[in-house]
Amino acid sequence: MKQAIVARADLGMGEGKLAAQVAHASLMAYEDAPASDQKEWKGGGQKKVVLQANGEQALFELAEKAKAERLPHAIVRDAGHTELEPGTASALAVGPAADNRIDAVTGDLSLY
Repeated sequence: MKQAIVARADLGMGEGKLAAQVAHASLMAYEDAPASDQKEWKGGGQKKVVLQANGEQALFELAEKAKAERLPHAIVRDAGHTELEPGTASALAVGPAADNRIDAVTGDLSLY
């Protein structure tokens, strides 16, 4: 079991902002997962990988793949209080789910 979080590299977010967006995405997707997957993932150490994509369109395409695969997922839209404009799609989390199911959606992406 793992979760993949895809953050937009093209936004130039500071380290703290990036960390916050990744955390938001992780929690939102976790809440979208079935209780049995939540429990298994938590019991297995909550494995995560942070990946990068360039552009809003890339996030939405990945989200569509996750939806088609019936994977829990969530896109973060920033509130606009600090570095980003309100509504900016900054990150996507996919999972938790079985590693191979996550890899079917995000396996071609580079580490952040």
